[in-house]
Amino acid sequence: MALELPGESAILDDLDKRIVHGLVVDARIPFAKLAAILDVSEQTVARRYRAMRQRGILHISGQINVVPLGHARWILRIRSTPSGAFRLAEALARLPELSWVALLSTGSEVMCVSRARTAERRDALLLKLIPGTPQVTELIAHEVMHNFPLDEDWPRYSRMLTAEQLRALGPGRPVRDAAVLDAPVALTPEDEAMLTILARDGRAPYSQLAAATGWSAPRVARRMAELLESGVLYFDLDFALERMGVTVRAAIWLRVRPADLAAVGAALATYPEVTYVAATTGPTTMTAALVCHDTAHLYRFVTERLGALDGITDVEVTPALRLFKQAQVLMDAGRITLVR
Repeated sequence: MALELPGESAILDDLDKRIVHGLVVDARIPFAKLAAILDVSEQTVARRYRAMRQRGILHISGQINVVPLGHARWILRIRSTPSGAFRLAEALARLPELSWVALLSTGSEVMCVSRARTAERRDALLLKLIPGTPQVTELIAHEVMHNFPLDEDWPRYSRMLTAEQLRALGPGRPVRDAAVLDAPVALTPEDEAMLTILARDGRAPYSQLAAATGWSAPRVARRMAELLESGVLYFDLDFALERMGVTVRAAIWLRVRPADLAAVGAALATYPEVTYVAATTGPTTMTAALVCHDTAHLYRFVTERLGALDGITDVEVTPALRLFKQAQVLMDAGRITLVR
């Protein structure tokens, strides 16, 4: 039996979904170009985008991939006293190095992703700050060894466009691993100024970025292209998932036989419910993030999708009770609000 696609809320009509897919492929695509591809007016595309952003449905942010900078990504499972877990999640969500902060279904465990950009800050987080918090009882840190690129980024709306429109949009830009670079990328103060603005608004105009860096707009565009090509900069779309028909978010933790890691990761990356999958160090060897319509959909995913894959020896499913922070924004009653 085929599993239904998540993300089918009536909040977004067909044109909204086509606009979203265009932004997933190219977050900074000019509205005029996207309008021409979709055969609507530039004003319509701009108005629809502003409406989705103002209603707290989506936000575009420029993110730093720490791997080309010579650092690792870590997925953290932090066990807490039951009475302190909510406050702990709120506090972790305010730390700039941490993203995807969620309170898991146990009620006493917080999961988050650490992207510390220096070894000193990594050690401060993992060895001092988090373990030293009174309500923390255990910290398990999984280093991401390999990120499996999805065959299509969520919410997977490419089916809403024609083959000609998809060709006009072109391929998306994958996030690079450090292995493709000869040496870690060094960031200048001007880079940092540009990246700070892009973190708050991934579509900030070149004129604004030029004013912040002291560069000309063409130089800003060239440097942005260089950082994108190196993989240091990528653009993320945060969604208010509850408004898109998603009622269950979950992480799965898998023990996979070493010889089967690549095949299992590649298979998971094709499933519409999967928004992230990676091979990791630690007591489990793979983790994936899921979005599902409801618990019944999650059950079918576990039994039909995972059950059909060879090489998985153990599965732990941890639904999220509440998501406090996505890539760069806080979540408030299903709405997106910028981190201040």
